[in-house]
Amino acid sequence: MHWGPVERPSRPAPTPVSPTVGLSADVDEQRSLENQARAALGTAAAADPAWPRRYGRLLLAADTASVLIALAGTHLVLALVGTGSGGGVAAGLGSAGLGALWLASLTIEKSRDRRIVGVGGAEYARVWTATARLFGAVAVLAYVARFDHARGVVALAFPAGLSLLLLARYSARQYLKALRHRGRALSRIVLTGSRAAVSELVDELARNPLAGYVVVGACIPGGDPAARTSVSGVPVLGDLVDVPRGVSITGAQAVAVAGSDQMTASVLRALGYQLEASGTDLIVAPGLVDVAGPRVVMSPAEGLSLVHVDAPVFSGVRYAVKSVLDWTLALIGVVLLAAPLAVIAVAVALTSRGPVFFTQERVGRDGRSFRMIKFRSMRVGAEAEVGALADRNEGAGPLFKMRDDPRVTPLGRVLRRFSLDELPQLFNVLRGDMSLVGPRPPLPTEVAAYDGRASRRMLVKPGLTGLWQVSGRSDLSWDEGLRKDVYYVENWTVLGDLLIMARTVRAMFAAEGAY
Repeated sequence: MHWGPVERPSRPAPTPVSPTVGLSADVDEQRSLENQARAALGTAAAADPAWPRRYGRLLLAADTASVLIALAGTHLVLALVGTGSGGGVAAGLGSAGLGALWLASLTIEKSRDRRIVGVGGAEYARVWTATARLFGAVAVLAYVARFDHARGVVALAFPAGLSLLLLARYSARQYLKALRHRGRALSRIVLTGSRAAVSELVDELARNPLAGYVVVGACIPGGDPAARTSVSGVPVLGDLVDVPRGVSITGAQAVAVAGSDQMTASVLRALGYQLEASGTDLIVAPGLVDVAGPRVVMSPAEGLSLVHVDAPVFSGVRYAVKSVLDWTLALIGVVLLAAPLAVIAVAVALTSRGPVFFTQERVGRDGRSFRMIKFRSMRVGAEAEVGALADRNEGAGPLFKMRDDPRVTPLGRVLRRFSLDELPQLFNVLRGDMSLVGPRPPLPTEVAAYDGRASRRMLVKPGLTGLWQVSGRSDLSWDEGLRKDVYYVENWTVLGDLLIMARTVRAMFAAEGAY
């Protein structure tokens, strides 16, 4: 499968424009528009309209391999340790049929939809839904028909196959992210709307390069390409009615509509008709920044689509499930890590003078204070030296951080690099002070400087890990880190917590932003 640099496609002929949403055929204006578009394409040479097809084939191959391995392994185990029900032609044909249905279920659930792959949790959720529904139906049929072999298949193939599918999707996602970090596997997009709304959307897409879009132009009310103006560095290709021509010239695969008084329902509908013929995606950006899918509910009312935004959930059954999961996994973690924890404790005691553990007052949910536990990674009395080192602070906002902090012990540098000094916080989780996943636990001095938005971090328990920690930790600016914490607080899900835990393991080994 070739993912190399893609040559710039030749410019397709302009799409015919209807009189109601048409343009004058002024030659000078057309030449100016083309020049602006070419300038935009110069910054998006790696945008590849064919990447969704190639990536879709990659996912199909990964899904097929996962299903085959799970079913073949199940078939073998049942044949070896069962009563012979795992063997035979009938059982083999049944497994083959189940595999075909499994892949079909993943396709019907649109788990490989290019609009959801690579980002967010929707892709994983659809894999789970497709698999759970299929095996739920198989389990019911097995119970009714009293088919023992099918029961064994459900018991073995379901967890094994689901694990393999999710692991394969995660691996494919890392590959896609690596490509996008190198400026490949991107889709060209044209933005349209008011200048302010387009500017905000440009900034959002720039902050989220892994979304996979590169902006090649903008069409705004009163936009004049001859004036060579730009919005946040993006060239203006014309007015709102210039969108189809801008798409044709730039070869964009998508158009995103931001807020504008001129973008009425009839204009948006006409634009959709025009883009439909070229297969260009039409994306409506509602301006709901930092609001995730679980809180957004579409409510169609006689042809009028209404977007409902649910309030964040900080209590109830879902939060109770999170608490039980936290306590259970923390207990398992303490048991499994008992030996490494003891080794680290001995190492801390032998390599520097002072206590093994470092405790510090932090602020938890609803402003309640607690003592956070860590392995000591600095010399005794390090907190009293902060004032003398203030001019060397490299931390974001009110945080004090130094890459080469002289207070850190040699062993402490190793512990911090791989976040091993944080492991005793599992006991904070067991005591109920913290959660496994949540915002970073703040100091009282930080909380005293919080504004209204920052204080929302304390609506949930602080976490041993979180979105901030797996997104760069100390390398993030204060504003970006705060934004990620608030985003987590308002949009958390149990599945999202599990994904963050998985990302935490990778972040520990990568040791990015850890000092």
